[in-house]
This record gives sequence, structure tokens and C-alpha cells, in this order.
Amino acid sequence: MTFLKFSLRWVILIALLLLVVPANSSKSAGSKPPHVVIIVADDLGYNDVGFQGANISTPNLDRLAKQGVILKNHIVSSSCSPTRAALLTGRYPIRTGFWKGNIKPKEEYGLGLDETLLPEMLKRNGYVTHGVGKWHLGMYTWDHTPAKRGFDTWYGMYLMEQNYFSHKYGRKFDFREDYIDEKGELVDNVLTDLKGRYNTRLFTDKAVEIIHNHDTNKPLFLYLAYTAPHLPHQASPEDVLKYASYIPDTVQDVNERRRYSAMISVLDEGVGKVEEALSETGIMENTILLFTSDNGAYHFGSNYPLRGGKRSFMEGGVRGAAFVYSSLLQKRGYINSNLHHVTDWYVTLQNLVGDQPEKHGKLQLPLDGVDIWGSVSQNESSRDEILYELRDPSKRLDGVGRRALKNAAKYPVNLKTFKVSYRKGRLGSGDSQDLFVIRWKNWKLFSGTGLLFQGWTSPSGQRNQYRKFANYGDRPHNWSIVSGIFLFDLSTDEREEHNVAEENPEIVQMLLEKRQGYLDDVKIVPKRKFSGSEGKVWRPWVEL
Repeated sequence: MTFLKFSLRWVILIALLLLVVPANSSKSAGSKPPHVVIIVADDLGYNDVGFQGANISTPNLDRLAKQGVILKNHIVSSSCSPTRAALLTGRYPIRTGFWKGNIKPKEEYGLGLDETLLPEMLKRNGYVTHGVGKWHLGMYTWDHTPAKRGFDTWYGMYLMEQNYFSHKYGRKFDFREDYIDEKGELVDNVLTDLKGRYNTRLFTDKAVEIIHNHDTNKPLFLYLAYTAPHLPHQASPEDVLKYASYIPDTVQDVNERRRYSAMISVLDEGVGKVEEALSETGIMENTILLFTSDNGAYHFGSNYPLRGGKRSFMEGGVRGAAFVYSSLLQKRGYINSNLHHVTDWYVTLQNLVGDQPEKHGKLQLPLDGVDIWGSVSQNESSRDEILYELRDPSKRLDGVGRRALKNAAKYPVNLKTFKVSYRKGRLGSGDSQDLFVIRWKNWKLFSGTGLLFQGWTSPSGQRNQYRKFANYGDRPHNWSIVSGIFLFDLSTDEREEHNVAEENPEIVQMLLEKRQGYLDDVKIVPKRKFSGSEGKVWRPWVEL
């Protein structure tokens, strides 16, 4: 009888535990830690892949997307560095200081050394971590370079762009293979013999090599950050002929569009080779593969049907073309319309691998992402609110911040009349440094004196037109600066054409009240310092 009572107690305890542990928890994704492959495209248009309706040749991306889960509302930031920082930290740009925008080549700035990056978190949980491609998160000290930030190896570039064939930015070389040796020292092997070889294919070849050489008894993290189709738009004549000859001569800027399209197709070719390597090694059976753009397209790309593009927080600038492919997904082959943010992947993977940050010496900083595995895998709701951006010029201690404060006083927001004023702006100046953009459910609010607005790359219903953004009156300017309040209902106005702030003052007020809560988390950006390294190779130049 005593034995039966004891057994019954255990049965009840196990039953209670099963009730407590949610079925959609990331930990239930699989018994073994999954391999993780994240592929990032650079400045890819929302409508420039086949699974979104483009006529650009992307058969590999299309197949993986359609057999996986297409993420219709995968929100990123509006430019390169902020998105990469958010992905690798799980934190909004306001917390990391990247609300200021991209890092410049000679700038003494980088992702804070107190941040625990995704490869660092995975590495402490037994993962082998490899990075390939573009970094663009700071390199003014060696401690800010990727092999010092959790990657076992890094193959590629430190800066934001380079010539695809010479591998130079300006007159200086930026292509290397880094690793930490047995003594714990960083080895920076600059690869100067690659001239003439296309960097997209170099990145693909290295990724394939890493996969084939990987010990499948250990979980793999591969971060493959292509530079394509970022400027400069370069492709070999053979690739243009193979992939983009279908584009008619009547298309505006036809040669740029053809090169841009060929760059995307070569990237897709690389994704196909990566998929093949994962399958040949058996790694794909237990892999989560995420594909996303870091922001929308600029010129010569298409974000149809969305408004705006890179550098703008209109949907065309921040809604990434994205999908997840994995056999671990419980539901596949559908379009997921739930709201997701690029910061969510850090938290999702952290929960999935069972990371316990409190057991490690490095302090876990506050995270902004949420666990979206249930949302992606089972189409369950996840989050209602996303901060797209908050820029407070009073926390930017340089000339740009001072100019933005003057503009804020000169072009104040009228909360009574909702009057909107336009002016031609200057990119990179203080003109676009005072803004608040937030989404709650299908409502999206813009408020501030430095809102960067763009028009549309294609008119409604004319998917395959490619033209520069137009918005400042009817004149073709790449951007205009707006002072005022805009409210869009994305459930009925995906193209952000109709400002409904006046008709919904209670929604406006509710969203404006959220600003203060985020404002307390905005990291002060110090006065920017530019110096740079000497010599023919881009290297860190500051000693900590």
C-alpha cells in the first residue's frame, strides 16, 4: 500500500509538470540542440525574391520559403548596423546606441563589450560558432572584431561594403580569416590573393567548407551575412547574361537593375549550395534556417507594394523579406502574418538551447525580443507591440544632435491640429534625428520633427516598375523630412497612404504615452570620433 501511494504521488507530480510546461515552448522543439543557420541578405527589396512575387530567379530561396514558413511581418531596422546589432543582441537599437545609425569606416564606435552576442551565448552552450561575410558592428579595437565576440572563426569583411572583385573599400583591403589560437590569441589572416574572385561566391564556398568539416556530434551555429545586393552593384557580364537578360531595355536604369537582379540570383545560387551541403552531411535534419534581409531596398530594388525603403521607417524600409525552414516546425508551407521582430531570434534560440544566463559570469542585459517559436511553428500569436525607432537628439552629444534640437524647436509638432509640414532634408544630418515610430497591433504611429518619409518604388498595381522614391510634393526627391503626427491602419492601408490620426485621437494619445517608457532606455551616443588606421589594410587602430 505504501508503494502504491508513493507511485501515485509521482504520477500526479509528473502530470502537473506536463500541465505547467507549455506545449509551444522552444525547449520542446527537439531533444537535441538544433543546428542554427542564419542567412542575411543586404539591402534586399521586399519584392525582389520569387516567393514574394518577383520575376528575379531565386528558385532555392523560393523552395525553402514555400516548404517552410514565410514571415509576412518580420520587422528589422532601416539600415545595416542597427539590424545586425538587434539580431545579435536581442535588444532594440535604443539600448545599444545604434539608434544613431550605421558605423562609418573610420569611426571609433562599436557594439558595447558588455553585450552578450548570440554566438557568445550559443558557444557557452556547446555550439561551434562560425561567421562568414559582413560584420559592420565596429572594428576600431581588436576586442570589437567578430572573433573576439563569440565566433570561433570569422571569414569575410569588417566594414559595410567593398568592391566585389578587388575586396577593397576605398584604396584599402578588407578581407580576412580570423580565429583564436590555442594560446587564446587572435590570429588575423588577411587574404590578399583573392582579387578577381566574386565575394558572394567566396562566402558561399567558405560556408559549404565549414558545413562539410563540421563534427555533427556538436551543434553548429553558422552566421552567413552576404553583402549582396548592397552597393556597389557589381556582377560579371556572364552572370548578368545568365540571370538578368530578361529585363527589357525599356526599364528605367536598366543596367543597374540587371546587375542588381543578377547579384540576388548569385546569392540564391549560394543558398542552394549551402542547403545541399547541409543535406549531404545530415545536418539539415536538425537545423533551423532563418533567411532575412537587413532592411528594404534602396534604388533599383523593389519593395512593392510597400512604401519607402532603406533609411526610412515606412514598411518598405523595415519589413524584411524573410522565412524560416526547419523539419522541427510543427506547421509548414504557409504564410505567417504574426508580428515578429529581429530581436526575437535571440530570445527564441536562448530558450531553445536552455541557456541559463544567471549561471555565467557575464551579466545578462535586458532583452527586448520575445520567444516566437510557438508563433512560427504553430501560428500562435506572439506580440502586439514593436518599437520601430526612437531618436532623442538630446542624447546625441555631437553636432548632429545639436542641429536636430534646433530643428525640433523650429518645426514643432502640433498635438491639437495634427498639422503636417514637409521640408527637403539632408541625409546624415540632424534633420532626421527626432522621431518616434511604434506599432501596436495593426496601428502604426509616426511622431516627431525629423520623420524621414519616402514614396513608393512602384505605383499600386504596377509591380515591375522601378523608379526612385518620390514624395516631396510631386518632385522626385529621394527623401523628405516631415514634422507632425501620422497614424496608419495597416490592416486596411498596407501602403501607408492615408493618415488617420485626426479620426483616431484616442489611439494617437495611447501610443504617444508609450514614448516615455522607452525614452528611459535610450543609450547616450557620445561625440563621434573619426581617425582610422594607416596602411593598405583595414585594421583596428585603437588600444584599449
